[in-house]
Amino acid sequence: MQNILINKSFWTNKKVLITGHSGFKGSWLSILLKNLGANVSGIALKPEDRNSLFEKAGVKNLIDDNFFQDIRDGNVLKEIIMSIKPQIIFHLAAQPFVRDSYVKPLETWETNVIGTLNVLNATMQTDQKVSVICITTDKVYKNKEWVYGYRENDMLGGNDPYSSSKAGAELAISSWRKSFCGLSSHQNCNVGIASARAGNVIGGGDWGKDRLIPDLIKSKYENKNLIIRNPYAKRPWQHVLDPLSGYLRIAEFMFKSENFINNQFCSAFNIGPTIESNKTVIELLKEVDINLQIKWDIEKNLKNYHEAKLLHLNTDKANNELKWFPIWNFEKSISATILWYKRFYEDNKNAYQLCLDDIGDFMKFI
Repeated sequence: MQNILINKSFWTNKKVLITGHSGFKGSWLSILLKNLGANVSGIALKPEDRNSLFEKAGVKNLIDDNFFQDIRDGNVLKEIIMSIKPQIIFHLAAQPFVRDSYVKPLETWETNVIGTLNVLNATMQTDQKVSVICITTDKVYKNKEWVYGYRENDMLGGNDPYSSSKAGAELAISSWRKSFCGLSSHQNCNVGIASARAGNVIGGGDWGKDRLIPDLIKSKYENKNLIIRNPYAKRPWQHVLDPLSGYLRIAEFMFKSENFINNQFCSAFNIGPTIESNKTVIELLKEVDINLQIKWDIEKNLKNYHEAKLLHLNTDKANNELKWFPIWNFEKSISATILWYKRFYEDNKNAYQLCLDDIGDFMKFI
């Protein structure tokens, strides 16, 4: 294996499918893969409004095929995937909001668990090699609020419907891999499945609700005070390009393997930042304030929704087996993110070009 973190020659002309390509990470991944020369298709729900990176960066016009389809419809999903015949699938489609999961718990579990199984089931008729990377979250672990980083073999759990649905997805992924990937008559040896658990992802172009950076940017440019919910909650912050580089690394190592039988890369990987990037919300706001002056208040009438206060990922497995390491530290991740928004709002720069600029900057470090 080459020790090139993002190997452009590998991705040239690769046929890639992204579920959830209309979301924040999905849009960044689409732009990155097209920049690497891949042939990209996407399955996702249409963005709820035009204030999204997908719309502002013109992602729909970048990729080869857009299918706006709910992944809960397994039959239609199977037809689409069989028609695309992808070599690599990045499964990002999900109901991603903790607070929404309390309002729509059944939809959250159905999308995040059954939707994931629909994606895996749709690959089972393939007669060509397919690497499937399912993106979950750092919140899949049974959170004990300890200072130690969670390892891939630690207990899964989750108090809120979002976290538990993602933990359920991890169990479903593992079960599917053990049950249906192999050499027996009911199995398919052409399908390799991995999962990736990332930290709190930030970056330019995120306008999602109930997320700290988008809320911060909105309050800044609407001249309002930012209202924060959990000022001392500590999170593993990372720029979006770091976990994406990890997802690409898993996919490449899987695909280059001779086969998927007992393959070390067909497993779960933590793709998180170093422990130095574990910062509280207040620490993040102070770092943002270096680049963009903001005002904030602490929410006084917070609904009693459970959110973890302390969370850290141990990435030894990805470091050792994938030779993957995060590139941008906490300070660089914050400055790149804030500069993206400043150039967008204050200099009227094109969102797509801003993403390409960050990708070019990121690639210089590898």
